[in-house]
Amino acid sequence: MISFVVPAYNEEKYLAPTLDAIHAAARAGGEPYEIVVADDASTDATAEIARGHGARVVRVENRQIAATRNAGARASAGERLVFVDADTLVNEQLVAEVLAAFRSGAVGGGAPVRFEQRLPMWGRVFMMGFSPFYFGLARWAAGCFVFCTRAAFDATGGFDERYYASEEIHFSQALKRQGRFMILRTPVTTSTRKLDHHSSWELLSIVTGLLARGPAALRKPGKHVSFWYPDRR
Repeated sequence: MISFVVPAYNEEKYLAPTLDAIHAAARAGGEPYEIVVADDASTDATAEIARGHGARVVRVENRQIAATRNAGARASAGERLVFVDADTLVNEQLVAEVLAAFRSGAVGGGAPVRFEQRLPMWGRVFMMGFSPFYFGLARWAAGCFVFCTRAAFDATGGFDERYYASEEIHFSQALKRQGRFMILRTPVTTSTRKLDHHSSWELLSIVTGLLARGPAALRKPGKHVSFWYPDRR
């Protein structure tokens, strides 16, 4: 069985299309599957929407993405795990490539990212330089879409809960130590909401703050990780 794990905090705007896309792609794949929504202290209709779209809901009180993904995975039943963010759309071809990767012996991987809405000019320029490094040279999975075997998840301990951001990079590196790690060809589609909710000056301030504090800053909640934990919905 494949378990699709969806972490969610106040995701009533995005969740239904995400779950519909998972159902359509998974059914086309022809293998048994389930969807587990890890509802992280939502105060809106996230849980009701999840149940109404055929997902099992696990309630947690973390407000930390690594811990919430781990909780969803541990509550799931599949031997293959696919983590999909609540504002992210998978498709039939992508899920087919995930299944092929598992069958070929891969322990995990990710996919390139494209955005549902058009990015501002500065965002497009940034992604032109960022994507080849992140997905090509470094071969890291984006947080919005990561897949792995249950065995590899258990061997690594899952996402590193010491981090409030960059946890997908640490998880990618840990999975590589377990076996073959693949970045697939078909991209996953995600929203631009993180960019929509912050001006270019705010993002510059966040990046500058992280550079000044170093990687240890990502282990603490605070203004400098507001990019990953927006309260602006």
